[in-house]
Amino acid sequence: MNAGAPMRYLWSDFGGVLTPPIEHSMGVFCRDHGIDRVALTEAMAVVAARYGVRDPLEPLDTPLVAEGEWLQQLSVELGGALPLTTVADVWFDGRAANAAWIDVLRSVRVSGTGVGMLSNMVPAWDSHWRRMVDPASLFDDVVLSFEVGTRKPEPEIYALAAERAGVRPEECVLVDDLLTNCAGAEAAGWRAVHFVDADSAGAQIRLLSRGISPLSSHVI
Repeated sequence: MNAGAPMRYLWSDFGGVLTPPIEHSMGVFCRDHGIDRVALTEAMAVVAARYGVRDPLEPLDTPLVAEGEWLQQLSVELGGALPLTTVADVWFDGRAANAAWIDVLRSVRVSGTGVGMLSNMVPAWDSHWRRMVDPASLFDDVVLSFEVGTRKPEPEIYALAAERAGVRPEECVLVDDLLTNCAGAEAAGWRAVHFVDADSAGAQIRLLSRGISPLSSHVI
């Protein structure tokens, strides 16, 4: 194992880390609303391309378009099969927070390490995620894409988060379920843990807090 700068600030993603995997949630959403998943994915890609981006949620979480307008465009692409003005209620309904990961975050914070949330978040979903977890009890800071005008994996959001934390980039660790976001963190001088489950991520975080880089394919 290689020595490195001790972790002074842990940044956790929200969707797919503090919640069930995005793929699972997307599957439940499509099933409950009778929407073909492949067709929805293709429609999201078409709408994203209109805004000159490739990530299907980037138009929403920067934001480049209001959710209502975005949904109208998706509905047209789907032949009128998406009669919603917001997906927040149905997307968050019944979603439980990841209790095991919350325990890890609390233990890290009690140890004296800063803990923040770094998420690509849709403005209309802001109040909904805050009902799933209590930010004040978990985080020292929350950095959301729609509030700061940049998103993961763009370098600006990592630089901003480190500055707000008051630590050097190499003292920041990101835990994220998306490898592209982990790679973006590494490019910004951070370390990153690719989240698979709370137990393995927690074990890696404990090593990083001691300045040890675990020999694992899940650590970038």
